[in-house]
Amino acid sequence: MSKKRLIVVGDRVLVKPEEGEQRSKVGLYLPATAVDSQAVQGGRIVNTGPGLALPELGDHSDEPWRTAGGSGREARYVPMQARTGDFAIFFKKAAVEITFDNEQYLVVPQAAILALVREHDIETATDDTDDDFPF
Repeated sequence: MSKKRLIVVGDRVLVKPEEGEQRSKVGLYLPATAVDSQAVQGGRIVNTGPGLALPELGDHSDEPWRTAGGSGREARYVPMQARTGDFAIFFKKAAVEITFDNEQYLVVPQAAILALVREHDIETATDDTDDDFPF
C-alpha cells in the first residue's frame, strides 16, 4: 500500500487557511473591509513549490543538434520567497480550494501573496543582513 503525497509545483504555495477572524493567530489585524469583501485571507504555509523554472542558458532553439539527446542537467529555479511555516496574507480570488486527506487547503500562486509573517529564529540566523522587517 503506497502513501499519497501532495506535491506543490512551480511558484505556488499550499496554505492551511485561517477562517473568520479579524485578528489572525499571529497578531496581524485584517480590517473589516478586507474581511467582509473577502478580498484577502490569511493562512499558514504548509508546503511550497520549487519556484519558477529557469530556461537552460545553453538553449539554442535555432540549433536543434546542440540539444539532441538531452543535456542531463537538473532543472534550475528562481527561489521562492515564501517558506513553509510562514503566515501569508493573500488575495483570496487567486486561491484554489482543494481537499486532500479530508483536510481543506488553498493553493495560492506566490504572486498573489501580499505579505508574509515569519518567526525570526535568532539561533538559526546566519547574518544580520536579512532584508525582512523586524516586526
